[in-house]
Amino acid sequence: MKTIIFKTASTYLLPLLLLFSVFILLRGHYLPGGGFVGGLIASIAFVIHSFANGIEKTKNIVKFHPGFLMPLGLSLALAAGAAPLFISEPFMTGLWFDDPLPVIGMVGTALFFDTGVFLVVIGVTLTIIFTISEGL
Repeated sequence: MKTIIFKTASTYLLPLLLLFSVFILLRGHYLPGGGFVGGLIASIAFVIHSFANGIEKTKNIVKFHPGFLMPLGLSLALAAGAAPLFISEPFMTGLWFDDPLPVIGMVGTALFFDTGVFLVVIGVTLTIIFTISEGL
């Protein structure tokens, strides 16, 4: 299904969906959303692009193997969960900075944990999609 309309639409949808996935990620520690849903939206953006333009062009956009994102995300999530241990708090206790950032709002360990989940979901989904497409 490589029509000119689909190719053109996917070119515009990729950056819009990636921006929307970051919005959902940042919204997640206050309202519904977060790392998992944001990661799925980002993965869907790349899947749509690969359906329209071919898997090789999508791999050229990503520039590295998406499997690299899995240990990176797991490390970030583990570090966010372990950070309270350094101040004698239980594992996964939420810690927050005193002042909010202008666009993001209150930043704390929940945001870093969600970002780790975001990276893991993107890495797993794209690794599965790229592996399946190579076998075809």
